[in-house]
Amino acid sequence: MKFFIETIKNKVLNGEDLNYEEAIKIANIDENDIESIEALLNGGNEIRKEFVGNKADLCTIINAKSGRCSEDCKYCSQSAHYNTGVKEYPLLSYDEVLKRALDMEKKGVHRFSLVTSGRGVEGDDFEKILDIYRKLSKDTNLNLCASHGIISYDQALKLKEVGVSMYHHNLETSSNNYENICTTHTYQDRVNTIKNCIKAGLDVCCGGIIGMNEGIEDRVKMAFEIKKLNIKSIPINILNPIKGTPFENIKALSPIEILKTMAIYRYIIPDSYIRYAGGRIALKDKQNIGFRSGVNSALVGNYLTTIGSDIEKDKEMIICEGLEI
Repeated sequence: MKFFIETIKNKVLNGEDLNYEEAIKIANIDENDIESIEALLNGGNEIRKEFVGNKADLCTIINAKSGRCSEDCKYCSQSAHYNTGVKEYPLLSYDEVLKRALDMEKKGVHRFSLVTSGRGVEGDDFEKILDIYRKLSKDTNLNLCASHGIISYDQALKLKEVGVSMYHHNLETSSNNYENICTTHTYQDRVNTIKNCIKAGLDVCCGGIIGMNEGIEDRVKMAFEIKKLNIKSIPINILNPIKGTPFENIKALSPIEILKTMAIYRYIIPDSYIRYAGGRIALKDKQNIGFRSGVNSALVGNYLTTIGSDIEKDKEMIICEGLEI
């Protein structure tokens, strides 16, 4: 297996694409095969250096509207279908958003995104969001991102006009598995939103969640589906089981399985930003290993409804692993 990994690593370094069968083969490496795991992770690091260099990118989010979401995504604490006790509130004021944005800018974050609960945003709330981004583009030097669910082409254009440069919209899982995590909208609805954003000239940040009882094949298939959409910013979340959701009792993935998945995404999409996102606390004391296995960006600070990471410690960890912020 170690020889096979060396062969496909060189294939990727030579500019050739990894195929699905090869990806499945390395995805099935037994985590007790330490020699092969190390070869896989080290190869991911080599590929990252070759295709995207040593630059690391930091982003953060603010939960700008919380709870009462109409969608039934089985992992989500903000769904109105489940009783999770999540704090609910309407759209935050500009002053509240600006305070957070300036604090993040001061701490060295590159990208800042508002995230709102719900299938999408319409009417007065959407106009208020546009005004917030318009003001942020003048009052900060941050790269502005947005995450507001399913949007139209016209909405994507308006977001771009007020200073948003990137839209975040995950596939969440593979097309084959999507109906097992959500029934109130489809996988194609998500793809359509991504295509609307690309058509409007926005960059797209698109990844998913691992550890939702999906098969290895689903994780690999999602990577190839993301690649087909030509996405270059890929957040990988690890399920944080929330009490009250249908996924509250799912057994957590092992740290090695998580790192292996991160590395495989680097092999499949070598010229992307593979981003640590929510749930990386599941890696415990192995978070740093990701930054020498192909990961080169991170969501920092607190997340939507869970406690996130300490920004200064994250920066120190990234620098210690040889990347530049």
